[in-house]
Amino acid sequence: MTTPSKAARVRFAPSPTGFFHVGGARTALYDYLLAKKTGGAFIIRIEDTDQKRYNPKAVSNLLEGLRYLGLDWDEGPEVGGDYGPYYQTQRLEIYQKYIQELLAKDRVYRCFCTPERLAQVNQERQKAKLGPGYDRACRNIPPDQSARRAEAGEPFVIRLKVPLEGSMTLHDIIKGDVTIENQMVQDAVLMKSNGIPTYHFAVVVDDHLMEITHIIRGDEWVSSFPIHLHLYNYLGWEPPAFVHMSVILNPSGKGKMSKRETRAPDGRVYPVFLHTFKEMGYLPDALFNYLALVGWSYDDKTEIMTREELIERFSLERISSSPAAFNYEKLDHFNGLYIRNLTVEDLTDRLMPYLEAAGLKADRETMLKITPAIQERLTVLSDAIAWVDFLFVDELPAYDLNLLVPKKMSLADMPGILQNARAILAGADFSHDALDTALREGAKAVGLKAGQMFQPIRVAVCGKKVAPPLFDTLEVLGRETVLKRIDSALERLEAGA
Repeated sequence: MTTPSKAARVRFAPSPTGFFHVGGARTALYDYLLAKKTGGAFIIRIEDTDQKRYNPKAVSNLLEGLRYLGLDWDEGPEVGGDYGPYYQTQRLEIYQKYIQELLAKDRVYRCFCTPERLAQVNQERQKAKLGPGYDRACRNIPPDQSARRAEAGEPFVIRLKVPLEGSMTLHDIIKGDVTIENQMVQDAVLMKSNGIPTYHFAVVVDDHLMEITHIIRGDEWVSSFPIHLHLYNYLGWEPPAFVHMSVILNPSGKGKMSKRETRAPDGRVYPVFLHTFKEMGYLPDALFNYLALVGWSYDDKTEIMTREELIERFSLERISSSPAAFNYEKLDHFNGLYIRNLTVEDLTDRLMPYLEAAGLKADRETMLKITPAIQERLTVLSDAIAWVDFLFVDELPAYDLNLLVPKKMSLADMPGILQNARAILAGADFSHDALDTALREGAKAVGLKAGQMFQPIRVAVCGKKVAPPLFDTLEVLGRETVLKRIDSALERLEAGA
């Protein structure tokens, strides 16, 4: 089966135990692209049967991450739909119906083994240099005896009766035919002693009842496909098409991408959670574009694509069977391109929440003036904080006076240069071009190179050497603030502080 011509129904079904990881986001993105490509439905289902690890905050984190990336779902939490409920813990009666059907068909069995016995079995298998597993001790208990023990209140789980011979073959859209011998497959637990299904059982029942046509998931689930296909066969259901994607590698390409965020020696954060990408200021469309290419390609040269183009061009066949590394430098490049394609007004509106979150009393009118000067310099939106923070403070924080000093000059030269600059600025027209002309001519008149005058001015008014272009900065700050800050620098120089 290839990319379908008819509407596909796909689901993203995470277990809400932690923050929304970018690896899961890629799966959700491919689900979304396939659904939109075919005019189908993108469904969110919350697989919350692991109550020990369930974290309610993870659900809101997931939904917020999906919305940030623009992956609006057609059915699921907060949206509803005709195939709900969309939380598995709200579907327990449905699972009981089908587990009873399998019991009646003798396709599953009750296992009364205690946790202590199972631990002992595993120890013995390890001693025999076998992998962990179950010895099927309860598999041949007669059904009537099994029922009596259950009615008497003896705790049990329900296990799948995997055929002891033969094999199971899955046709994967990416990998082709994958065959696993039945003797390599465990009699998996389908229903826990508390009546809650395990992943293996619930996922098959839900995917069938929700009429899922394609299952896109990670490589790590390949080994579980025989369990799922046996269940489809036992229940007389047609399985959906399967797509198993290779893992995402870390930037070095030498191992799986981390499940935790890391910080480089230079302080750079390498995000892996969607909320961190958002907090750092990656544009949703840039991340959407880049993430689509981590394991998929349209051709060997096209990379920058709009959301609409990605939907139109997406195909399952072009998902790579080889792992792809997550390249933060390339993502940064994409994000920079997307930032530079924004209008000044749009970019300013996107920057304002980051400035406010940093505690800056920024106003939109001022930002509209300075945004054009920093737009080319931004990699992520949060970069703007360091570029413009000095604009929105009454007094600059104390800075090292040595920053004032250009190369081949000394601190003793600075009072004269700043006094000269102050005199020029006090009488100049405060527009970009006029300031440019006045300061360049002023520097030349006293035998200075332009940079020898510009650096002391920049540090005096910004408190740092790296800032937006000087003349834009001076124009935005205005004469009064500029002169006040130069005076402050001169006072510090005089006091030797």
